[in-house]
Amino acid sequence: MKNSLVIGLLVAVLLGLLGSVYVVREDQTAMVLNLGKVVRSDIKPGLHFKVPLVETVRVFDRRFQVLDTAPARYFTAEQKDVSVDFFAIGYISDVRAYYRATGGDGKVANARLAPIITDSLRNQINARTLQQLVSGDRGELIAGQLQGINEAVKTLGMQIIDLRIKQIDLPTDSQVITDVYERMRAQRKQEAAKLRAEGEEQSLTIRAQADRESTVLVAEAERDAQQLRGEGDAQAAAIYGKAGSADPAFYAFYRSLEAYRGSMTDGNGVIVLDKNDPFLQYLKNDR
Repeated sequence: MKNSLVIGLLVAVLLGLLGSVYVVREDQTAMVLNLGKVVRSDIKPGLHFKVPLVETVRVFDRRFQVLDTAPARYFTAEQKDVSVDFFAIGYISDVRAYYRATGGDGKVANARLAPIITDSLRNQINARTLQQLVSGDRGELIAGQLQGINEAVKTLGMQIIDLRIKQIDLPTDSQVITDVYERMRAQRKQEAAKLRAEGEEQSLTIRAQADRESTVLVAEAERDAQQLRGEGDAQAAAIYGKAGSADPAFYAFYRSLEAYRGSMTDGNGVIVLDKNDPFLQYLKNDR
């Protein structure tokens, strides 16, 4: 009987000891509730004790957590509809406030964080045009937002350390895509027209230069031909003169033959002359 009592007492003590000890890891923080009321919070990593059956322990992950939500739709400064996909990185900074605001449920925390971040980004996106939003510095877009966001999430017991925009899309059911395509098409047509005009201008310039060079080359060639022709005629005249001065009778005979050949080349010429005309002297006399 005594042995059974001792054994039962030892088991009760052992269970009590086991129920009064808990461990918090390096990547965790904890809080102790006494009958549902928070009595200790932000408990550091290590081995700790609590009152069995009366006190309960809630352990929370104090590592960085990623809040990844569905893309939100915004309007730009020119009232263009865009879809922005973002995520935030934060951690639990105040376990007591976090537990009171969310009951320790991460899904509830995300659901309450998302509207705060969405509204903060809305002010920045509404103040920018679509071009500034797409081609601008996204780091600048979220600069200064963290301070305001952290002020708003203090009641959640969380701290946001970074906010990133993953993607900016145009909703498929929005007129923006059509407008963007039309603007891109107009820009491409304008650029093509500009290139064609520049090409036509260069073509006219090259053609005019080629025509000018061709005219100059033809004129120079004609000038050189005339000069060579004149030099040839002068040389021929000199030769003829020299030949004529050496034998005047032969020169007169040769010139007459040239005159005959020129007047009778086509065979259809008709010449009416007196029979004693000097032009016919070599046709009558073989001497």
